[in-house]
Amino acid sequence: MTIRPLCLATAAALALGGCTATVAQESPQAAAAAVPEEKRAKNVILFVGDGMGISTVTAARIYAGQKLGQTGEEYVLPFETFGNVALVKTYNTDAQVPDSAGTASAMHTGVKTKIGVLGYGPDIARGDCRSGRGKELALLGEEVTARGLALGIVSTARLTHATPASVYARSVSRDWEADAWIPEDQRGLGCTDIASQLIAAPFDVALGGGSVAFYGEAQDGRRIEADADLPAAWVAATGGSFVTTTADMRAAPADKPLFGLFSRSHMTYMVDREADSSEPTLTDMTAAAISRLSADPQGYYLMVESGRIDHGHHEGRAGYALEETVEFARAIQWAIDNTDPEETLIMVTADHSHVFTIAGYPKRGNPILGLVTNPLDDGPSLAEDGKPYTTLGYANGMGAFSGERPMPETGVRARQQATVPLDSETHAGEDVALYATGPGAENVRGVMEQNLIYDVIRKAFGWEGK
Repeated sequence: MTIRPLCLATAAALALGGCTATVAQESPQAAAAAVPEEKRAKNVILFVGDGMGISTVTAARIYAGQKLGQTGEEYVLPFETFGNVALVKTYNTDAQVPDSAGTASAMHTGVKTKIGVLGYGPDIARGDCRSGRGKELALLGEEVTARGLALGIVSTARLTHATPASVYARSVSRDWEADAWIPEDQRGLGCTDIASQLIAAPFDVALGGGSVAFYGEAQDGRRIEADADLPAAWVAATGGSFVTTTADMRAAPADKPLFGLFSRSHMTYMVDREADSSEPTLTDMTAAAISRLSADPQGYYLMVESGRIDHGHHEGRAGYALEETVEFARAIQWAIDNTDPEETLIMVTADHSHVFTIAGYPKRGNPILGLVTNPLDDGPSLAEDGKPYTTLGYANGMGAFSGERPMPETGVRARQQATVPLDSETHAGEDVALYATGPGAENVRGVMEQNLIYDVIRKAFGWEGK
């Protein structure tokens, strides 16, 4: 089953309203006069806040404002100024609550698929290499380079992780990041690990974490061959620059492809970064990517993921997720300030949400990472057990407790209390937001299927129907 709304048969489908059985008739001349010629985008940047649901956006807005000395509620994040906004339905074909592989694949193939699958249609058996034959989907990253545009991929997660991998890779299992991570009974059947697919992809810029999937044991990696060195093979094949520090990234020649792996696994949380860290921030990587890609006369496509918003939530640590979101907003602001709004479509969205709540009745300006304070008498709000509680919490996860409820933690490193005990907090299934500005942004409105983001991008480039 391929999930694509039937109304995609016409260009009007991208208005994303419901299909109707009755269409008003008008003359071809009148119709032509009523539809202005749409501007095409030379460049498209898709910012994906992994796990950045609506509640995360709201809490990050307040948190960012409070870091500036404001009450917070009135603060506006950079992408909240965009004129076009839609709600996006995130389900996978086999899951009400999705994962990043199925959702990111929807955005980069135009087809919804199964949870845990990258770049294949839904009619496969997840983890079965043979089942994918003939079910490969067209990838946006491939079309971008085939049409002569530059391609960039940036993430604070491993570059082989689900969201960045959706740009360039196909895998019947998102877990097959290195060849050693493919089960023995699936090896030799024609499926290639994700790291090898990145090395083979004709990207111009790829920056993020995850060196573990590119090296063998000799260099603290997890590839089958102990002396495996995929970055060296990439340099030999492309003449590009491979970098591992911010300084090297900035010093690399601007006229060559750039490949950066700045950590063994995911990059360091903003909360845990040391002042002398050699890792670039998301803003640093975004700036490097845009500066390089902008030199291409044909234009570019850039996907930027803030991957660790998601990880902070999975740990039940809201402060970690919010600090990552604030850095995500900085990167978006850099893009806004350093691109031409007449030729660059910028979109900001999430792949899915989390079971993250903002609750109680805290007074205006109450510290978002603190305890709820009553707006009526300015005293602490108490639960039925006589103890205070925090504004932020989770429906499940590591913050659950048994027996008497302990005093809640507060502050940026706190783990918020949760209801259902799980070893990792889970994703949520509600719609996420999509914000857009620039040529093609008019096609972002209403309630959208997530796979239509792919169509918005292609239409902005002028590729619709081609």
